[in-house]
Amino acid sequence: MDAVFGALADSTRRAILARLAEGPTKVGDLAMPFAISLPAVSRHLKVLERAGLLARDREGRVHRCRLEAGAMAGAADWIAATRAFWEDRLERLAEYLETPKED
Repeated sequence: MDAVFGALADSTRRAILARLAEGPTKVGDLAMPFAISLPAVSRHLKVLERAGLLARDREGRVHRCRLEAGAMAGAADWIAATRAFWEDRLERLAEYLETPKED
């Protein structure tokens, strides 16, 4: 889960994942919208790959990347549990603050 959150911490990697959500894409096409070098994009892809967020298929010299959204399931579960915890705490606080106090 640390690798997933670490990978998602970077805006370029989030943009790459957003593009991959539309379908598999060649590395060169993924790199086009970014004002960074192809080796820099490749490093971002390696981080995403190590986190399990993308898979790479090789067809000769062409590398095609695809989203592996399943890796986000653990992070989504953690976020949901954390949200439920804090929502419960905030509801309890609201109830406490709304309860009339006796002098």
